Amino acid sequence: MPSPPLSPHSLIFPSAATSISSTLTSLKRAKLSITNRLHSIHSDASFVLETANHFDLPLVANERCGSWYVPPERKQGSAYFKSTDGHAGQWAFNLRRLNLQVLEVVGEGRGCIIVDSTRRGKSVPDALSKTAPIWIAVMNRLLFPELTESHRLRTPEDVVSASEHTQIDTRLAGFVQDARGLDLDLSALRAKLRRPMRAVWITPETGLDRVISTDDDHAHVVLCTASSRASDNSKLGAAYVQGAADDSEAWACGLNAVTFWANAEALLDTLEDALPDIIVSLMEKSTTSSRLPRRISPAHPLAVSDDASLLDPRSKLQDYDVIVCIAVTLPATMRDDAHGLTGKVIHLPCGTGKLGSRDLRLHLAKLEKIPRFEAPVRTVLVTCDTGRDLSVGAALAVLCMYFDNCGDPTLPLRQPVPSKVEIKKRLSWIMASIPDVSPSRATLQSVNAYLMG
Repeated sequence: MPSPPLSPHSLIFPSAATSISSTLTSLKRAKLSITNRLHSIHSDASFVLETANHFDLPLVANERCGSWYVPPERKQGSAYFKSTDGHAGQWAFNLRRLNLQVLEVVGEGRGCIIVDSTRRGKSVPDALSKTAPIWIAVMNRLLFPELTESHRLRTPEDVVSASEHTQIDTRLAGFVQDARGLDLDLSALRAKLRRPMRAVWITPETGLDRVISTDDDHAHVVLCTASSRASDNSKLGAAYVQGAADDSEAWACGLNAVTFWANAEALLDTLEDALPDIIVSLMEKSTTSSRLPRRISPAHPLAVSDDASLLDPRSKLQDYDVIVCIAVTLPATMRDDAHGLTGKVIHLPCGTGKLGSRDLRLHLAKLEKIPRFEAPVRTVLVTCDTGRDLSVGAALAVLCMYFDNCGDPTLPLRQPVPSKVEIKKRLSWIMASIPDVSPSRATLQSVNAYLMG
């Protein structure tokens, strides 16, 4: 009896197919190893330094990814341009991340280089192709209204289509109006910046032969993509990973950019299997510097810092009448009567991340204790684990509850329920006073819900 003819089903071997799939997954995982990522970052950083030396401009890291490509001793500042604010149809001038600190770096350095990277498939991240250009156009319009030539939106033509460029351009007037509603001190910001900004894009593919004029009419903001779409693996000594530093929480085993650069030679010489243990050891030895209290202007009696500052004598905790500590458990100094602080502490037991933001909504009512302290309250310090998120939310609530529109304290009297516009204005006081804070949307939603609920 003749054998039945072969069909495609006859040629499929499930075990072999599974084996091939597993092999491909393993190969992909091997390419994205810690070793390959660190070698790729180190290689890309060489291009960043070459760019900085070529243009003789200060380096600003677009956090958090950008800091991996900039050695700490060369880093002159941080920026917070989100790629999501540049996504198609979602273009925005972020009122929660004003990046006012960048203006000072640009003004003093006659320009700057903002560093970021992008993963496979793109030549320039949306943060540099659209979010930062939106910010530049809005700031130029706000600070130099008479210099209309500087108001034009500039985007990289080979990355942003003409249609998308036009759609963004039509929204700029609204972004400017929103920014004006914050009542920022535009004269002071203009004095820091000195001249309008102009964007220039640099990638490893474009090279450094672009000439930037040194005239006094513009300050050039070089938007530098560190990662390359193609790299010579033979020179690298490892498989190249585009945008290797992205999403470091998922691959770095706790390693951060500062510790990487402090131990780069040793880490690059370590075999993959030994890296996790080496990283854990390095991070245990590393010290975390505290963020000392920073006062809010014009509400000078209010300050924000991180929980580590509560253990730092330079914080001068005795200068504050009330300390609002946001932490799962209170630090020992806050519980020990020997330090004389227990009677002035309000504890908000919140976790971290999104869960912490939800916790905050439940505990903000404890701020109503502030007027009930026996001694008159003149100064307030608010802390959280980072000094950048939950503490900012609680400080914003304090501003809205116990400070008037001029920033003067009204204790023990509480202010009327604020509008969303008033809440945004007080948030802008914090952002202008401490530019590197980054309250999450969830945190701000918790504050709004409490104040307006």
